[in-house]
Amino acid sequence: MPAPKLNLMVKFNEAVLDRTFAALSDPTRRALLARLSQHDLSVSELAEPFAMSLPAVMKHLDVLSGAGLITRSKTGRTVACRLCAGPMEEAIEWLSRYQRFWSESLDRLAAFVEEEPASREAGRTSSAVGVSAPGSPKAAVRGRKRRKS
Repeated sequence: MPAPKLNLMVKFNEAVLDRTFAALSDPTRRALLARLSQHDLSVSELAEPFAMSLPAVMKHLDVLSGAGLITRSKTGRTVACRLCAGPMEEAIEWLSRYQRFWSESLDRLAAFVEEEPASREAGRTSSAVGVSAPGSPKAAVRGRKRRKS
């Protein structure tokens, strides 16, 4: 009987993560969020530095709003936008698991690289019986042959 699949997303709402990462995938939306991280802005203030129409900016804001990354409030004729960090916090928490994995892997690599060359050579000769030493003719990488120029 096959082993049951583990659900690695137990703590995380997949739909929220999907919407968050989809919204963050666009450079214009990231730039809009960066501007909102400094202070709340009206839609026209947000659109000001971008070389696109106001309706195009509104579509980006709709995506950000749908992902829960911004809220909009209307006062008279002015629509103000505010950054909401909740979905990004969940995405950061999800990413931090992979950061730990890569940090541990890179720490092991650094420890290996910093290891004394003599101890690496001793380990190599005892475990790599029949492997030629670096620089010998047999040590050449196999695969595609280089053309002679």
